[in-house]
Amino acid sequence: MTNTNANTNARTAPFTPSHSDAELINQPIGYWSSAAGKAVVHHIRTMLAENGLTQPQWWILNQVIGHEAGRDRKEVVEVLRGYLEFGEGPLLHDMDSLIGRGLLTQEQDGATLRITQEGEELQQRVAALQQRTRGEIHDGIDDAEYVRALKVLQRMIYNVDGQAWHH
Repeated sequence: MTNTNANTNARTAPFTPSHSDAELINQPIGYWSSAAGKAVVHHIRTMLAENGLTQPQWWILNQVIGHEAGRDRKEVVEVLRGYLEFGEGPLLHDMDSLIGRGLLTQEQDGATLRITQEGEELQQRVAALQQRTRGEIHDGIDDAEYVRALKVLQRMIYNVDGQAWHH
């Protein structure tokens, strides 16, 4: 059996599944889907942290960029609310942090957010890094396999009356 916790990846060692196909059939999906989620989110958050952003700050920048007239704080929170399990307070804090760093501005109405030139440059630079990170995560996985994996996970969520959504 291969140790899937080893500090190796497809670039340094060939991927080998943890168990044979016959053994994988009895492996718990809850464990493996959780382990995959934790590993992927950690990888993404590390890249973002290296660029001075938290994941919620990244989401906020992506919701504000491209809106020339600005974007209402409540609207941004409404779109992102489902991403956080602990309420909207952290999103509001991260908006204020981005304003404090000069990456966003807030209009006098207290509701409208606009991205600054500096914020736009950071968003564009990190967006390019995000594409590289996505490539690292998807290495060795073709689009059809990826789509099938998502459909399987969505079906499992449906089968247990779970709720999940991503914009």
